[in-house]
Amino acid sequence: MVEPKTTRNDLSVADFLAAVADPRRREDAEAACALMTEATGAEPAMWGAAIIGFGTYHYRYASGRTGDWPAIALSPRKEALTLYISAGFDGYDDLIARLGPHRTGKSCLYLKRLADVDQAVLKDLVAQQFRYWDGRTVISERQ
Repeated sequence: MVEPKTTRNDLSVADFLAAVADPRRREDAEAACALMTEATGAEPAMWGAAIIGFGTYHYRYASGRTGDWPAIALSPRKEALTLYISAGFDGYDDLIARLGPHRTGKSCLYLKRLADVDQAVLKDLVAQQFRYWDGRTVISERQ
């Protein structure tokens, strides 16, 4: 069975953040990491070379494939600060509506500027998602 490429490792979160080339994106990533640390009560850890994760959950697919993934995570991508919201956004309509400028994918929240969103709403979303996912085992029907 193929091992996942993105796994938790011992790389330095501080070194990763310091190496973000764009100063504004670096500042946003550092602030988001601090917000997520406070909201979750968990220490950030590197997952792969470019994702900062908080907590973990275990998944198991119908095919038998298993793995671990952060309960919630972020990455300072070139186009936007990306937060990985494992549960997606169903049931969070009120928070999403009050967040401010953003885009969403199936389980990604894209922020152009952290200062443009409501920090209290973002912190609440992060805390709720983290509490829901951290320490869980998720069994999926998909392969």
